[in-house]
Amino acid sequence: MPRRDDIASILLIGSGPIVIGQACEFDYSGTQACRVLRDDGYRVVLVNSNPATIMTDPDFADATYVEPLRLDVLEAVIARERPDALLPTLGGQTALNLAMELVEAGVLEEYGVELIGADAEAIATAEDRGRFKEAMQEIGLSVPLSGIAHTMDEARRVIDGIGLPVVIRPAYILGGRGTGMAATTAGFETVAAAGLEASPISEILIEKSIAGWKEYELEVMRDVADNCVVICSIENLDPMGVHTGDSITVAPAQTLSDVEYQEMRDAAFACLRRVGVETGGSNVQFAVHPETGEQVIIEMNPRVSRSSALASKATGFPIAKIAAKLAVGYTLDEIPNDITEKTPAAFEPTIDYVVTKVPRWAFEKFPGTSGVLGTSMQSVGEVMAIGRTFPESLQKGMRSLENGRLGLNGDPAEAVLDEMGDDALLAAAAVPTPGRVTQLEALLRRGVPLEVVHEATKVDPWFLDQILSISEERLHLEDLGLDAMGRGDWRRAKRLGFADAQLAYIWGREADEVRVAREAAGVRPTYKTVDTCGAEFAAETPYHYSAWEDEDEVRPSDRPKVMILGSGPNRIGQGIEFDYCCVHASFALRDAGFETIMVNCNPETVSTDYDTSDRLYFEPLTAEDVANVIDAEQPVGVIVSLGGQTPLNLASTLPPDLIAGTSPHSIDLAEDREQWNALCAEMRISQPPGGTAVDTAGALAIAGDIGYPVLVRPSYVLGGRGMEIVYDDAQMMRAMAELSGFGSLGIEGGLSAERPVLVDRFLEDATEVDVDAIRDHTGEVVIGAVMEHVEEAGVHSGDSACVIPPPHLSAAVVGRIEDHTRTIAAALDVRGPINVQYAVKGDEVYVIEANPRASRTVPFVAKATGVPLAKVASRVMMGATLAGLRAEGLLRERVAGDHVAVKEAVLPFDRFPEADPVLGPEMRSTGEVMGIDMTTGLAFTKSQISAGGALPDSGTVFMSLADRDKAVGLEAARGLVDLGLEIVATSGTADHLVANGVPVSTVVAKLGEDGTDAVELIRSGAVQMVVNSPRGRGPRADGEHIRAAAGAEGIPLLTTANAALAAARGLADWRRFPLAVRTLQEYHEGVVAVPEGALP
Repeated sequence: MPRRDDIASILLIGSGPIVIGQACEFDYSGTQACRVLRDDGYRVVLVNSNPATIMTDPDFADATYVEPLRLDVLEAVIARERPDALLPTLGGQTALNLAMELVEAGVLEEYGVELIGADAEAIATAEDRGRFKEAMQEIGLSVPLSGIAHTMDEARRVIDGIGLPVVIRPAYILGGRGTGMAATTAGFETVAAAGLEASPISEILIEKSIAGWKEYELEVMRDVADNCVVICSIENLDPMGVHTGDSITVAPAQTLSDVEYQEMRDAAFACLRRVGVETGGSNVQFAVHPETGEQVIIEMNPRVSRSSALASKATGFPIAKIAAKLAVGYTLDEIPNDITEKTPAAFEPTIDYVVTKVPRWAFEKFPGTSGVLGTSMQSVGEVMAIGRTFPESLQKGMRSLENGRLGLNGDPAEAVLDEMGDDALLAAAAVPTPGRVTQLEALLRRGVPLEVVHEATKVDPWFLDQILSISEERLHLEDLGLDAMGRGDWRRAKRLGFADAQLAYIWGREADEVRVAREAAGVRPTYKTVDTCGAEFAAETPYHYSAWEDEDEVRPSDRPKVMILGSGPNRIGQGIEFDYCCVHASFALRDAGFETIMVNCNPETVSTDYDTSDRLYFEPLTAEDVANVIDAEQPVGVIVSLGGQTPLNLASTLPPDLIAGTSPHSIDLAEDREQWNALCAEMRISQPPGGTAVDTAGALAIAGDIGYPVLVRPSYVLGGRGMEIVYDDAQMMRAMAELSGFGSLGIEGGLSAERPVLVDRFLEDATEVDVDAIRDHTGEVVIGAVMEHVEEAGVHSGDSACVIPPPHLSAAVVGRIEDHTRTIAAALDVRGPINVQYAVKGDEVYVIEANPRASRTVPFVAKATGVPLAKVASRVMMGATLAGLRAEGLLRERVAGDHVAVKEAVLPFDRFPEADPVLGPEMRSTGEVMGIDMTTGLAFTKSQISAGGALPDSGTVFMSLADRDKAVGLEAARGLVDLGLEIVATSGTADHLVANGVPVSTVVAKLGEDGTDAVELIRSGAVQMVVNSPRGRGPRADGEHIRAAAGAEGIPLLTTANAALAAARGLADWRRFPLAVRTLQEYHEGVVAVPEGALP
């Protein structure tokens, strides 16, 4: 059927900020949908709150609203835009839930908006656990024994019927949030209550546990003519009991018989039809009994999912793009396959390689968490690797993670496992944790029988046998030694995934020696093409992965090539913002006539879409793998300064003349503390006093000279990893012990003379400022923006809200900051982007650090100012001048308008209830949102709504402030009281407020004292917002309990007085002015006229 002509404009809802369970895979799917729908002639309206996405670039939709994803805001957009249809299946769970809210509120009916892709009935059938169970049983599919509950009493009655152990699954949730397993009555009470709380409709499915069964997923598609195809089958290495987002997964499924696969395929299609997903992609999850082969259906997502991104990248089949076309009436047989250009989308993909996805976690960022994996997702990112065998792709995946592992074994991290006895190691492997796969390998290498390992862990014997092949090869290589390696030995080791660095460790040699010996034996990688069809048809799209075979499929080309190194797996400190920069570089350089080559290993991103760059290499970002691609492609330049720390860490291993932009020497100059100090002295730019230390004695000596408090941080890390504010000698000794220990930082490199610890005087009560700028080879500098942080210095810039333009800095201070930035960029001879961080105290400006690379604020600055910084920076790195780019029209002047933009961090503490949700110098946010409006207050309030902490407009605020915060806290309290909110406070804070004329309705007891304490008050529902700033030193137990209670109750929590003040001002503006929504395109034209009477 041809496209629908009865609809002209389509509304897409994005997935909002990156959170655990919903990452940048929805930027990838949303971007694809925007492109394909516009190409088909539809007007596309997009609403998304995340500025770091490609989809919110003004080029991708006709009307782009960077606004909070909330019912009232969406209604305002619909009233303004009057779209004909809403496509809700490409924005994750967020878009699906909002679509249901719009249906239930009658908004879609009122404005005549049709749901396409999946209607309300289909969404409800799939998402409502009770309806889904009934629907599946109706069509004869087995589901685990289960019952539905909406209250704890109902839940207890269900348990009486089915018994323990059970799995609790809330309805309408994302990433398994609120899901849990219970084997005891006490455990059941806790998990069931949490599940009811997590479900927006207070509904849980209580299911007889099938932990230990094998878990599978099928990615399926259906069109309006009822054609159905399986795009990809995926198998979990971990048995049931671990969320699929936290499990190592493999495509295609490895251990199903053909009969079992056909049964699963038929069941998935029957499910799709019964649920009523008329068109588009869905993900159906199954469990299979390991002995009997009995199959049960677990759940289905009637939308594009995290697994859809993996399946798309694994097969080369663009699920989101096809789903968007199916939603507007096309059928699968009418849509051509981009990669072959000869086959239609109705052909099921066939793959002749193995794809492995390995999750990446960040437990080290959240002290107090157990690190045990369960049915609620906790990973923050993932990598994907392609190999001709499972062992090869598993080892490539392990070395892609950038967590210090070189593969499955053969690296310094295995020493920890070597110290454990067999029984202890077996007991550890029986508990699912991030380290489980390496524990399995260590057990098998020691000769523990495969059957024993299987019995303890329930990991399928096939996977264990494949891991054993890696262990056996490692033992064989140890015996053989480097000098005895023949060509056949090299090829076998490489086909089992061993990296040169692993072999070097096994043999006690240098990686360079191993590489030279391997190449001398004539063993080099060849590159194969992802072609969707098992080589049955020629592939037109150069999407490559490495193999160790005879035939190479890389096509020659005579255009000048630029290689862009991506940012690897998402993690805290390095996320989608850097992928955004890499994608922009690819677009800009392709337009400038270069052939662009992307190297990355993250399946969730736009950068690894096969049509983002001219060529895509899905490879680990390691020195060996990158050098191999350089040998194959011979680029004229390699861009390392847009992908965060990952490519920068590789810069020193690459030929210096190939590095585009700022030289590695300049990058080192900014990172090396002594050289940097000397440079600042030469430039006469103040910096906080400090020094470098390689041991505790050195650190204590520096602190003795400059005085406490000090900021302690390792060099060459991103996201404030290991940073701490230290107030005394005892704390310093503890901090240094942690840094030199074999924690996660130890794995990443630890302390050494090359990577010392920086100890600087910490400037209390200073305002932190960020600047993004670009300098070209002629010396001209363009300042992207000066951003003022809401939280004071000491909170990592990635976790602080920041504002453009700066609301509280004088013009003179801003001028001085811009001058310093130009001076620093010139002194470092920057050719491309630079980010400089300052602390402003009074009128004094101190430089904290300079990073001659793209920063995580680049996308936010571009959205706020209308200047495409990343595109400009990439062209400058390849030799263009700013003047030339102005003449071309790529570099435009900053928007002349009165709007204010606020970036706010989104924190994952709801996933880690054991961790203290206080902000500090180590970054912990997973993503960001942007609020944009005509006053700082309105923009800040929008940012809070988008970040999930909507500020209360009535009720009670609990305040407990450290002494240093009481002055600012007083101003915040006044503002809140003026708005009609009540204040309750702890005794010290209450005394200060009352003494200064602010009424306090209740003085709250300290924990353990007589009277109602703060935790009880919060749990009782009497408090609508918590303002609790931690005291700098001494016991922090009270504060931790208070903050944990706020997190558990889902109450907005502000941990700095400055944030409380911004909240008070924001609420005042929010009350004064009606809700207004505007497109980014309008803001970039320049919106003038501040509403009358607005606060600054």
